[in-house]
Amino acid sequence: MNWIFWNKKKDQPKKKEKWWLSFLEIIALVVFIPWIFVQHFAIPTPSMEGSLLVGDHLLVSKFHYGARTPATPLQIPVTHQKIWGTDIPSYSDLIQLPMFRLPGFSSVKNNDVVVFNWPEEKMYPVDLRTYYVKRCMGIAGDTLQVKQRDVFINGKKAWTPPDVQYTYLVTTNSTVNERIFERYDIPKPENGQRELYNFTDSTSGYVLDLKPATAQLLLDDHVADRIDFVNDMIKENSSLLWPFTATSKSWSVDNYGPVWIPKEDATINLDSQTVAIYAKTIQDFEGWKTVENKGHYLLIDGEKVTVYTFKQNYYFMMGDNRNNSLDSRYWGFVPADHIVGKPILILYSSDPEKSIFKKSRIKRTFNFIK
Repeated sequence: MNWIFWNKKKDQPKKKEKWWLSFLEIIALVVFIPWIFVQHFAIPTPSMEGSLLVGDHLLVSKFHYGARTPATPLQIPVTHQKIWGTDIPSYSDLIQLPMFRLPGFSSVKNNDVVVFNWPEEKMYPVDLRTYYVKRCMGIAGDTLQVKQRDVFINGKKAWTPPDVQYTYLVTTNSTVNERIFERYDIPKPENGQRELYNFTDSTSGYVLDLKPATAQLLLDDHVADRIDFVNDMIKENSSLLWPFTATSKSWSVDNYGPVWIPKEDATINLDSQTVAIYAKTIQDFEGWKTVENKGHYLLIDGEKVTVYTFKQNYYFMMGDNRNNSLDSRYWGFVPADHIVGKPILILYSSDPEKSIFKKSRIKRTFNFIK
């Protein structure tokens, strides 16, 4: 009996040790899997409609392009920027490590849908900037131009996503029942309200983001009397278009560029035109201490530079909802070190505008992303 009592006491620490080991294994998996293999991502805005909808939940592969090593190690696991439900930062930037990319089995290609950190959010470390998802229309070394809504790469018309959308003036001259919009799978706007507008030609109707095929259906089924592209809809605000130069003032979201996309080890001569386009990219993303724009040359860490060689690749991202997407046309290139991963699958989809019993979009579940 004494031996049994002694044996039980001896086994106790082993059980505790195993419990703690199991707990640590779970924590390691929770941190390790999203870091190196796959991560969940939810679509927050309509910039990729009709390819990806608000409420789509994606499985994002990090092993396609290779996972990045953490730059900000002092972070609460499974958080991003803030502690859940608070404005308290979930990280400390006291330690910032160099970021490296593990080997992947693919590189970012033209037409890939890509998740990346938004380059303009400079108040956060690179790996903690807000996640965006867009389609890569131009890769490093390409020259991109948009002409009458069509994208051209190196002078050739690019592939157009099958579910691309544009903004149209849909003339109806009367209010259309919301059920009709639902029948044609036309999502509600972000504010949930659909407005009937009075147009300048004494007609009325709606401003809608539609696939071209859907626009034609509305005409064929006599839902709309007339449908027109909203041509150059942001031309009056062309100063908002990147790179915010005298040249880009004549550009619009439908007629943009041409612009060359920087490539690693590619060299450019710096003059008034190239400095105007690339100075901000070099200043923000190339890792120099100081970059001063002198108009027709740069002063980099105190030295005059008239010829510049880029340190990394860059990409030009656009939303499939072409007239309703804040993308590279507004804020410029996405650096290679901001690339997070490749969405491969819609895990599930729920419509935020529907009641709890109608939220689920079953047809979209487990659809592969193209």
